[in-house]
Amino acid sequence: MQALTANDVAGLFAALEKTFSDQREFLIALDGKVGDSDLGITMSKSFTAAHAAVVAAADASVGKLFGRAGLSIAKAAPSTMGTLTATGFMRGGKAVEAATTIGTAEMAAFWRAYRDGVQERGKAKVGDKTVLDVLDPIAVSLEASAAAGKPLDEALAEAAQAASEALEATRLLVAQHGKAAAFQEKSRGLQDAGATVAVFIVETMANFVKAG
Repeated sequence: MQALTANDVAGLFAALEKTFSDQREFLIALDGKVGDSDLGITMSKSFTAAHAAVVAAADASVGKLFGRAGLSIAKAAPSTMGTLTATGFMRGGKAVEAATTIGTAEMAAFWRAYRDGVQERGKAKVGDKTVLDVLDPIAVSLEASAAAGKPLDEALAEAAQAASEALEATRLLVAQHGKAAAFQEKSRGLQDAGATVAVFIVETMANFVKAG
């Protein structure tokens, strides 16, 4: 698959719903180490709602479907990570609202807007051990792929690899935001839970596009 169309979005969100259902217990356990153990529940609920929303709005454009998914996440999971994820999808969707298909350039625009929206909403910066530490390299990787004219499947595979490496690097950081910040040094050595969510999203996208 070299471009996502509106007809592909329901399948993509079905895949995301499955990912977060499958990873629910893992995220609960990970979040429980320096958080309140609700991340797996929040993300599973979020993507179940998002999948239902895009199925119900199947006649919309790709960008509008992403935006509606974000809005449904905001309603279903008004927690910190739910709000940030919702903001990312709504901002990303708006950035590609005029597109009829999502190729590498549009995917780069989506993730740059997703990243910037999360930064603005969460007030974090790269290095604070948050989801931003993975969102930034995803956006940078996709922008480089777009500039090089790489196809979407290759671009997303490289972005997923960059995200995975960035997630591993969060183990060296100390949390500066949210409940994890209260644990400070205890957070060192652990991968960031929010950043893990971003990795799961981009990996699911990459796998979906590759399979398509």
